[in-house]
Formats: sequence, structure tokens, C-alpha cells
Amino acid sequence: MIAIIYRHFCNISLINFGEPTFAADIEAGEQIFSANCSACHAGGNNAIMPDKTLKKNVLTDNQMNSIAAITNQVKNGKNAMPAFGGRLADEDIENVASYVLDKSENGW
Repeated sequence: MIAIIYRHFCNISLINFGEPTFAADIEAGEQIFSANCSACHAGGNNAIMPDKTLKKNVLTDNQMNSIAAITNQVKNGKNAMPAFGGRLADEDIENVASYVLDKSENGW
């Protein structure tokens, strides 16, 4: 209960370790996604590997339905996806991960 009140009044979210972090900016994530990801992932699809979409059920099936999992893949890349760790700031990557999860929850 205290964590809920704390989050509400301090505008933070808690990660799995219970450490406070600033809430992600989904609108900024949308801009980052549009500039860096939409060429391959427009509408939550995947132009390179069509079965690896950003749709909720696929993210869940592939254990990619968390900020940590998406952030790791965006930073380090995987298969045909390039690493963005050297191109985007950590905050930008967290924002785009939050945007992807939000869109997947709402059906793109």
C-alpha cells in the first residue's frame, strides 16, 4: 500500500528489485519508435521475421513481454535486429520498450 501511495505522489514506478526509477515517457517512446523501429515494426508487425511480431500473444510466447526483455533486445540486438545500445540513450530505450508494451496491450 505504501508503494502505491509513494508511486502516485512521486510519479515513479518500481522495478522488480523494488528500487524507484522515473516513469517511462510513452509519448517519447512513440517518437523514438517512429524514428528507429517503424521501418521493420510498423503496426507491431515484423517485416523481416513475420512470425516475431510485437503483438501481445507473440511477446508473451517468446518471453519478451517485459521492459527488461525488450530493453535487452533493443540494446544488444538479436538475429536480424541490430543493436541500438550505442545509438540510443538508456532512457530512450526504456521509453520505447514502454511504448511497445503499451501498444501490445492495446492491440496496436
